[in-house]
Amino acid sequence: MTTSLNVKAIRKLFPILQPSANSQPLVYLDNAATTQKPLTVIQAINDYYQNSNANVHRASHQLSTKATLGFEKARQTVQQFINASTSAEVIWTRGATEAINLVAYSYGYHFIKAGDEILITSLEHHANIVPWQQLAKAKGAKLKVVSINEAGELNKQDFSKKLSKKTKLVCLSHISNAIGTINPIHQLIQEAHDAGALVLVDAAQSAAHTKLDVQTLSCDFLVFSGHKLYGPTGIGVLYAKRALLDMMPPWQMGGEMIEQVTLEDTRFNCVPFKFEAGTPNIAGAFGLASAIEFINQLDLNQVKQHEIALASYAESLIQHLPGIRFYSKANDRIGIISFLIKGHHPQDIGLLLDQKGIAVRVGHHCAMPLMQHLNINGTIRASFAVYNTTQEVEQFANALADICQPATMVPTHIELASSEQNHVENNLIKKLLSFNNWDQRYRHLMQLGKQLSPWTDQQKTDDKLVPGCESRVWLEITYQVETNQFSITADSDARIMKGLLALAINFYDGQSPDFIENYDITTEFSRIGLDKHLSPSRANGLIAIINRIKHEAGAVNSSE
Repeated sequence: MTTSLNVKAIRKLFPILQPSANSQPLVYLDNAATTQKPLTVIQAINDYYQNSNANVHRASHQLSTKATLGFEKARQTVQQFINASTSAEVIWTRGATEAINLVAYSYGYHFIKAGDEILITSLEHHANIVPWQQLAKAKGAKLKVVSINEAGELNKQDFSKKLSKKTKLVCLSHISNAIGTINPIHQLIQEAHDAGALVLVDAAQSAAHTKLDVQTLSCDFLVFSGHKLYGPTGIGVLYAKRALLDMMPPWQMGGEMIEQVTLEDTRFNCVPFKFEAGTPNIAGAFGLASAIEFINQLDLNQVKQHEIALASYAESLIQHLPGIRFYSKANDRIGIISFLIKGHHPQDIGLLLDQKGIAVRVGHHCAMPLMQHLNINGTIRASFAVYNTTQEVEQFANALADICQPATMVPTHIELASSEQNHVENNLIKKLLSFNNWDQRYRHLMQLGKQLSPWTDQQKTDDKLVPGCESRVWLEITYQVETNQFSITADSDARIMKGLLALAINFYDGQSPDFIENYDITTEFSRIGLDKHLSPSRANGLIAIINRIKHEAGAVNSSE
């Protein structure tokens, strides 16, 4: 695979991608969630705080003037980036999510009426579903959803069918964050306008991959976030046509968005300031402008082709894995592969890849209705950016193949120091400590999980589900009065979680309520490094399991 991009030189611009003597190299394939930041962006943020730190628009001193000039120059950078007709059409927000909510409240709650219709698609991120869902409920409007075909492409016939004179607002993603589908946005906007509807485009995924021109698109609203565009978190943009902004009332009240305030009434500021209450994310605007300057140095067509080529290469390397199924199948898509492997829970895959220094995203990707349409709970998603390489793709494919091999435990054992042996009483903890890395410890935990008797579908009732776990966990805790002991059985749809369940059961099964309530199991978990090697979501799941067991023990003790 060849590319005219100098990827090696581009990678040198990103501090987090540089080799570190303290850790294994990072293979970062979670770019659809957030991209890494070039040094110039980090420096732009630091430069603001070091040399320009003052509030904007509000003071007469030179530092404030300098900050204000930089802040408004950043707005102009965004204007040019999306080709808005004026910088007044660029509203700073915390991100695409807040920008969508701004439109929902400031436009929707004032101009959508009972009987009106709002059209969305099955591909949407939750941020482009929930605000419209709640708006429709509040206003007595109807939310309609356009379906997709088997390839994950928008059903254009269904789009046309569901458009009507009642449709007042069409809200659709330019590119799906979950499966990478690129919608035919120009055609859809034109058709919506012909029906008399306004159009909001969620460009969170497209801003870093394709040229945006709001005047050519003629969209009414467009949103994107800085953090998916090699920029900082906490900053984003709402673009809206000036005529709409002028008629929309502000949605937050406070400083800056006012022109005059008396105790009797308030006169609001002009666009764009009437939508920017309070002190804005000034440093974020400086950082986003720097990120756009970085993007402007690239040929986005080359970037897109590079990312697509990486995704295609990855697919070619992993397509022979037994039980693999791809869900990113649209003819027109960005560099995303979204897949499942039969017999392997996505959470297990994600965790084991992480042990090898490879970051991917697993789960529903904030697109649960899409997952429900596909009849799955989530996928494994690898998403590529300009700095990714063919070597990283090969590392990813090799690691995935290794993870999917039948479990063959040939661990490298190490001897515990005599002092440590004296402090470790539990044989399972001793066994886990005898493996010299966490990849082997996880594999042993998964072997332990296999020893748990699998539950039948009839046993897996909702009352036995443990809330707070990333994967599904069922737990049954039975107290034997005659022996003053608890009997604990459990099951999960994830292998790693079954192993963690086996570990917890190892300590708690057959024990008394007093023991369970008072035993400090977290010390044992820390001894083997679980506190450092479990993801926050996994750790929260394990804590939820332990709390459920301790709650049952406490209930028995309090009843005696």
